[in-house]
Parts: sequence; structure tokens; C-alpha cells
Amino acid sequence: MHIAPHDNQNKPIVDADHDLVPLTYFNIVKLKKGEVFEYTVPGYETCVVPATGTVDVDVEGAVFEHLGNRVGDVWGGEPEGVYVPVGAKVRLTCITDETETFIAGAKYDKVLEPFDVRESQLDLVQYGSDDTKTHRKIKHILGANQHDKVGRLLVSELFTVGQGGWSGFPSHKHDTDRLPDETRHDETYNFRFKPNYGSGLQMLQREDNKPGDAYHIMDGSTICIDKGYHPCAVLPGYEMYYFTILGGQSQRSLKQYFQPTHAEQLHTIPGIMDMVAKFK
Repeated sequence: MHIAPHDNQNKPIVDADHDLVPLTYFNIVKLKKGEVFEYTVPGYETCVVPATGTVDVDVEGAVFEHLGNRVGDVWGGEPEGVYVPVGAKVRLTCITDETETFIAGAKYDKVLEPFDVRESQLDLVQYGSDDTKTHRKIKHILGANQHDKVGRLLVSELFTVGQGGWSGFPSHKHDTDRLPDETRHDETYNFRFKPNYGSGLQMLQREDNKPGDAYHIMDGSTICIDKGYHPCAVLPGYEMYYFTILGGQSQRSLKQYFQPTHAEQLHTIPGIMDMVAKFK
């Protein structure tokens, strides 16, 4: 469930066919100027997103130059991404002093076409409120705007707005294919905090209104969610970010099932249905 921050040495943090979340894949690649990293993930479509710095991306001869414009941390600019088809060979070249690049993936069985998503093509949503302690901004890299060009993968960045508060609330789950009420989507997060010594809490409740588990998340924590209701929170005085990977089992569009105990809160949080509509 919780993978503590560590130097993964450019090796997958959540590898293909992971025991807990087999529908997702996640790697963090750190390079210095001029260094190159190559990868291929059979059976998974992927998305390259620089957390910081800039890379050139070569997807079997399709070249996407100068991807990424953030300096310092994930608050230093807008995200950009390159979609990589299933099993394609990718070559990343760092063209700034250094880069930290996320690679997100989802299991899929068809080969599509590569494409890039630049700042102007992001799908942005802001919802919640300071009063309800749920104010946040979502930047969809592979969201509704790219629906017809992607198989099962959804990739977004989520930011708390202001300092302190809750995310992923009202509590919801997506662990069972039972349309029209819910879809099975494995989910993987990577958290960052501002300042970076901040921290937060990831809850996991397997059954409605039953005792669950909680994990202390820090800058660089990875969380794998296979099933259950899973809100998270940041300590007062800090900002929280998390990189979100969703892999669908039978379809790309996410259908969240909101926890019955807290379902009435759907009517108290401004803009939440707009948020729900963008995970497609």
C-alpha cells in the first residue's frame, strides 16, 4: 500500500503485473544534462511527464522535443506529457541541468499512436471550497481531452489549494466492475509537499463505516490503491501535490462509487460533479 520515499535508481517503483495494482505501472527517472534513459514496457501503454526539467522524447522515431518546463519542483510550472503506445521503445534525453521524470502506465492490449500534450492542451478543473476544507485543482494530462486516443490510462496532477485540507472526499472507491455504478480502476499516487518537509495522511477503508488503515505520507511517498475508500489529507500550513495514475480493467472512463455513509457531502462541495465528469 505505502512505498516509502527512496532512491529507486531509475528502476520501476510499481512494475508491470504488480501484486497489488497490476493494472498500473510507475517509474521515476532522474537524469543529468546529456544523460539518456531507454525503456519499453510490454503490455502497457505509458505516459512520460517531467516533474522537473526538460527532456527530448523519442518514441521509435517519433520525436517530441523540449518536453517539460518546470523549474525547482512541481509547483514551478505546468505539466506536459507524451503518450507512448504499448510496448514501444522510448529514449529520454535530458537537455536541462537535470530532470526528474515520471513514467505512468496502464495495462492494455492494443497499439495506438504516440502524441504529446502541451500546456495549452491540459484539461483543468478546480473544485471544492476553503470552507469545506476540500479546495483543490486538477490538471489532467491524459484526461477527457485525449479520450479517443488512449486505451485505459488516465494521468493527472492534483494540488491542494491553500494550506491544509482534504482530497479524495467525499470518500469513494473504484475496485469492482459493476456498471453503471462503478468501474475497476487500480490507482497509484506519488506525493509531494511544499515545503518538502511537510506531510499528510492517506486513509483506506475497506468497507463502509468499518475501521480501516492510515498511512503517514511524506515527500516522495508512493501509494498503491487496489480497493476501498481512500481520502487523503495534508497537515495545516503545507501544500500537497500528487501525481495520479489510473488503469481501467474494462474501460478508460472512471466511474466512482461514493461511500454511502458520506454521500450527502456530495451536495456540500462546489463543483464536484464537474470533477467527476473529467475522469473519462
